[in-house]
Amino acid sequence: MTQKERMKAGLVYDPMDKEIMNDQTQRLELMYEFNSNRPCESEKRAELLNKMLGEIGEGCYIEPPFRANWAGKYLHLGNNVYVNFNLTIVDDTDIFIGDRVMIGPNVTIATANHPISPELRARSLQYNRSVTIGTNVWIGAGAIIVPGITIGDNSVIGAGSVVTKNIPANAG
Repeated sequence: MTQKERMKAGLVYDPMDKEIMNDQTQRLELMYEFNSNRPCESEKRAELLNKMLGEIGEGCYIEPPFRANWAGKYLHLGNNVYVNFNLTIVDDTDIFIGDRVMIGPNVTIATANHPISPELRARSLQYNRSVTIGTNVWIGAGAIIVPGITIGDNSVIGAGSVVTKNIPANAG
């Protein structure tokens, strides 16, 4: 099994693998271009998002700057998702975001984790857990969502929250 296959399977892998690094660098070029566009170039931004993201629904908007390990390759957006500036995603595996989600400024959503074992951490190994955010969710400014989390439909994540446990539907 290649390191890239291990990465997608949620197994411990080496993120510095040459195949992974080459693919990632090419993807980051797209993100750089997205973040370098002028505000009046909304059509070009939309085109780039379609190239960058794993999936993008109708009526989605991401305010630059946008930061992502894989330029959104594993980010799946439903319809009418609004993302304010400085979204940081550690998208080493899938992040699923439902319809009508609002994400405030300076939010971080991470999928990558590092092993507890000091020997494995010393080798810079990691593993990934996907994140799922339901429909009609509001994530307040500065929130951090850690790997493996599910946030249920209609929930509100308050500004500055660190989400370390799954959130049921209609919580807030």
